[in-house]
Amino acid sequence: MGRRVYVTGRVAVEVDGQIVIDERRFRGKQGRMLFAYLVCERSRPVAKEELALVLWPEEQSDAWEAALSALTSRLAALLSSEGLEDLGMSFSRQFGQYQLKLPSDSWVDIEAGNSALDRAEAAVRNNEARNALGPTAVAASIARRPFLPGVDGFWRESLQGKLDRQLVRALDCLGEMQLEIGEQQTALEAIKLDPYRERTHRALMRAYAATGNRAKAVPPTTSSGSCWPPKSAQTRSRRPRRCTWRFWVKRAAA
Repeated sequence: MGRRVYVTGRVAVEVDGQIVIDERRFRGKQGRMLFAYLVCERSRPVAKEELALVLWPEEQSDAWEAALSALTSRLAALLSSEGLEDLGMSFSRQFGQYQLKLPSDSWVDIEAGNSALDRAEAAVRNNEARNALGPTAVAASIARRPFLPGVDGFWRESLQGKLDRQLVRALDCLGEMQLEIGEQQTALEAIKLDPYRERTHRALMRAYAATGNRAKAVPPTTSSGSCWPPKSAQTRSRRPRRCTWRFWVKRAAA
């Protein structure tokens, strides 16, 4: 039986291809945040104080315990109403701690993206870039989805940052495949996401060189067309590593 949990894009639970809990049924930002956090941290019990800090990072009212109790009671009722406990999805609440448990064969989107990215990068390291297409597409697709849009807080921002970095790494893998045909679009997209990622700049130089476009291959450029690294009061001290400089010089001398 296929059980899938989505915490990126629209938060949802799916069983055998059918959505059994849609995002609307979590009833609000905090309901979605609570479920997503417990999914991501399901390997351990989470103390109520920790949950309160995640749900109300800026300021907690004097009634936060009552509010948290209401949220967790609603989540427990939601899971039981769909018979998910019979399918191995349980939610325990005891001694001021909360834990969501999923069957071991459950598929969680954010974890599937990480796993797919690991496989893609392994293929690239083994000079099998063409075998990275499938897992790269999975990792990039998941990383492109918004994570809890409209929700504020340090935890959401931290996870969104990880997804952004995952997307850049996935684009790096896709870029390695596209180098064989001299396609530079993926590297340009990755540079927009992270202008200082040297691996991406080297890939872009290689892609331009592969098509004989020496003018663009040297020097490396940002998406805005300026010389890399950008020079400003904040970035003046930032310089490429020695391997990137050697790569640059080699392209200039070609």
